[in-house]
Amino acid sequence: MATTDPKVAQRGPFKMQVEAKTYAWCACGRSENQPFCDGSHKITDIKPIIQRFAEAREVSWCGCKHSGTKPFCDGTHRKV
Repeated sequence: MATTDPKVAQRGPFKMQVEAKTYAWCACGRSENQPFCDGSHKITDIKPIIQRFAEAREVSWCGCKHSGTKPFCDGTHRKV
Protein backbone atom coordinates (compact mmCIF):
# COMPACT_ATOMS: atom_id res chain seq x y z
CA MET A 1 0.00 0.00 0.00
CA ALA A 2 1.19 3.47 -0.84
CA THR A 3 0.09 5.35 2.28
CA THR A 4 -2.09 5.21 5.36
CA ASP A 5 -2.36 8.97 5.90
CA PRO A 6 -5.61 10.57 4.81
CA LYS A 7 -5.33 13.52 2.44
CA VAL A 8 -7.10 16.72 3.50
CA ALA A 9 -9.81 17.11 0.86
CA GLN A 10 -11.13 20.40 2.22
CA ARG A 11 -10.46 22.52 5.31
CA GLY A 12 -14.07 22.60 6.39
CA PRO A 13 -17.17 20.44 6.29
CA PHE A 14 -19.19 19.36 3.29
CA LYS A 15 -22.64 20.57 4.37
CA MET A 16 -25.53 19.00 2.50
CA GLN A 17 -28.96 17.50 2.65
CA VAL A 18 -28.90 13.68 2.56
CA GLU A 19 -31.66 11.25 1.67
CA ALA A 20 -32.78 8.23 3.65
CA LYS A 21 -30.21 5.79 2.22
CA THR A 22 -26.70 4.44 2.67
CA TYR A 23 -23.60 6.47 1.79
CA ALA A 24 -19.92 5.53 1.57
CA TRP A 25 -17.95 8.45 3.01
CA CYS A 26 -14.44 8.88 1.61
CA ALA A 27 -11.99 8.48 4.51
CA CYS A 28 -8.79 8.65 2.44
CA GLY A 29 -9.37 12.12 0.94
CA ARG A 30 -8.45 11.01 -2.58
CA SER A 31 -11.93 10.64 -4.11
CA GLU A 32 -12.85 12.91 -7.00
CA ASN A 33 -16.45 12.65 -5.76
CA GLN A 34 -16.00 14.24 -2.29
CA PRO A 35 -17.25 13.63 0.29
CA PHE A 36 -18.17 10.23 -1.10
CA CYS A 37 -16.00 7.26 -2.03
CA ASP A 38 -15.07 6.59 -5.65
CA GLY A 39 -12.67 3.70 -4.99
CA SER A 40 -9.50 5.82 -4.89
CA HIS A 41 -8.71 4.37 -1.43
CA LYS A 42 -7.53 1.16 -3.10
CA ILE A 43 -3.97 2.55 -3.19
CA THR A 44 -4.09 3.02 0.61
CA ASP A 45 -4.86 1.04 3.75
CA ILE A 46 -7.87 3.31 4.39
CA LYS A 47 -11.43 2.10 3.88
CA PRO A 48 -14.56 4.23 3.41
CA ILE A 49 -17.03 4.59 6.28
CA ILE A 50 -20.52 3.34 5.51
CA GLN A 51 -23.23 5.59 6.95
CA ARG A 52 -26.95 4.81 6.84
CA PHE A 53 -29.62 7.45 7.34
CA ALA A 54 -33.17 6.41 8.25
CA GLU A 55 -34.55 9.77 7.19
CA ALA A 56 -33.54 12.81 5.15
CA ARG A 57 -31.64 15.49 7.05
CA GLU A 58 -28.82 18.02 6.81
CA VAL A 59 -25.34 16.80 7.72
CA SER A 60 -21.81 18.19 7.88
CA TRP A 61 -19.46 15.55 6.48
CA CYS A 62 -15.84 15.88 7.59
CA GLY A 63 -13.72 17.42 4.84
CA CYS A 64 -10.30 17.24 6.51
CA LYS A 65 -10.57 13.45 7.14
CA HIS A 66 -9.13 13.84 10.68
CA SER A 67 -12.32 14.31 12.71
CA GLY A 68 -12.72 12.42 15.96
CA THR A 69 -16.38 11.86 15.01
CA LYS A 70 -15.91 10.47 11.49
CA PRO A 71 -17.66 10.70 9.13
CA PHE A 72 -19.00 13.94 10.61
CA CYS A 73 -17.20 17.23 11.16
CA ASP A 74 -16.11 18.06 14.72
CA GLY A 75 -14.06 21.18 13.94
CA THR A 76 -10.69 19.39 13.70
CA HIS A 77 -10.10 21.11 10.33
CA ARG A 78 -9.17 24.24 12.30
CA LYS A 79 -6.11 22.38 13.65
CA VAL A 80 -4.80 20.52 10.58
